Amino acid sequence: MVEGSYACGNSQIPLLGITIGEMLNRIAAEHPESEALVSVHQGTRWTYAEFLERVDILARALMALDVERGDRVAIWALNYAEWVLVQFATAKIGAIMVNINPAYRTYEFEYAMKQSEVQTLFIQGRFKTSDYVGMFYESCPEAFEAKPGRINSDKFPFLKNVVFLGDIPYNGMYTWDDLMEKADLISPEELREREVSLDFDDAVNIQYTSGTTGFPKGVVLTHHNILNNGFIIGEGMKFTHEDRLCIPVPFYHCFGMVLSNMASVTHGAAMVLPAPVFNAEDVLRAIQDERCTAVHGVPTMFIAELSHPDFPKYRLETLRTGIMAGSPCPTEVMREVNRKMHMSEIVIVYGQTETSPGVTMTTTADPLERRVSTVGKPFPHTEIKIVDPHTKKIVPRGETGEICARGYCVMRCYYNNPNATRATIDEHGWNHTGDLGTMDEEDYVKIVGRLKDMVIRGGENIYPREIEEFLHNHPQIADAYVIGVPDQKYGEELMAWIKTDNGAVLTEAGVKEFCRGRIAHFKIPRYVKFVDDFPMTVSGKIMKFKMREMAIEELGLESESKIETA
Repeated sequence: MVEGSYACGNSQIPLLGITIGEMLNRIAAEHPESEALVSVHQGTRWTYAEFLERVDILARALMALDVERGDRVAIWALNYAEWVLVQFATAKIGAIMVNINPAYRTYEFEYAMKQSEVQTLFIQGRFKTSDYVGMFYESCPEAFEAKPGRINSDKFPFLKNVVFLGDIPYNGMYTWDDLMEKADLISPEELREREVSLDFDDAVNIQYTSGTTGFPKGVVLTHHNILNNGFIIGEGMKFTHEDRLCIPVPFYHCFGMVLSNMASVTHGAAMVLPAPVFNAEDVLRAIQDERCTAVHGVPTMFIAELSHPDFPKYRLETLRTGIMAGSPCPTEVMREVNRKMHMSEIVIVYGQTETSPGVTMTTTADPLERRVSTVGKPFPHTEIKIVDPHTKKIVPRGETGEICARGYCVMRCYYNNPNATRATIDEHGWNHTGDLGTMDEEDYVKIVGRLKDMVIRGGENIYPREIEEFLHNHPQIADAYVIGVPDQKYGEELMAWIKTDNGAVLTEAGVKEFCRGRIAHFKIPRYVKFVDDFPMTVSGKIMKFKMREMAIEELGLESESKIETA
């Protein structure tokens, strides 16, 4: 009898049946003097005792703003120490933190705020070309005339509070210090009462991931989802309170928030923030100066670090482990990281936001060949099966099919979107990832493609339908389709095929200018091709695979298309 592609990860260690707040209390009691968070670019350094104290003050301050269990609290910011405080303080009081991508512009910001019904917003100041306060006032002009805590907006009917992550007294916003002073209005006992009233199955986070319908979907994750996924990740890297993790990946994404922050805190390890956004030299310097034992990143980040002209001058001998994930990992890059960055125990994690995110992982004990050519075996307490996309039957080992996952890690739902939820989670609780893969006789999984129409650019999941719908807003564009084409640096880049309206004259620069400032920079197509017609089947369906083949040939990307990935 041929064995089917099904496996369940085993472990002698049970799942954690507690809330995130309870976990933090325990870790801080066990390792009060261990460093919890070091923000190099802010000059911030907190032990676990100090970190817990600040989390509790912020939690009480939010309670003073009448933030209740289940209320949505959004944060629109880069990698600052305050981001991590908000992550744990909202969990302590049972609020649901809404992650807003710092690359969002007004169009996307407004959608996320309205769709998740945000009541309280944390917002940072300007960073490079991103004027967050300016974009907020553009979206919510009523705030400019309002007093802090009394915003009344037609566009955002749920929004009441906005907190600026700094000391500038903007109209309608509390400063960070204003908010922290409100903690005195709530006693520590009241916070404890709130904490003990919570359940680990409560929702704690909403993360937006683009959808094939063209609009982002809010993935609802619970304490149980996030806490256990982070804990298992930390176990997979053999983390202890003596480890120090350099975190250049963004917090708004599951990679930073769960695989990095939660993996660290569940083991009493230190979170080291090298910079607000990724910079290769900042990462190398932080690893050296803070004597980091681990570093995380998408392949693009590791490539940038390895190729940095000053790479040889940095001492990286303290490194032991880390994670390369977020997009397909080139096997040669994995080998170089092993060799040149002293990361003999680096691992790969595969998953998606809907699964908290990890479902398979290589281990530090796996042979190098397994760690560079597969995405590992199923997580402990996680079932994986590979099914025929049409019949939904499990395929034999070694055959290609859609990867499905079931277990503690599967999201609660898409927020306010039951139809999309039913399309992703079937009646038996299986999350259908839309990714195509194989499983071998030893349970190792390899990704071979994607069923869904998705592009992964430098770790960012991008759904062409969302960009296509946006391009249709241009008055001179009659039709548009977006595909992914191979790229040596980012793995994939976007290419837009555009048909203009009645022969209107439109340029590549004009298309990019239309996108700039309205959608995130990583969603702006790198290549633009103007066509009279699109490749179609006899029944009229667009053949995107044909478009990709043509693009590879026209753009001279044959060598990039042959890069081997795990």
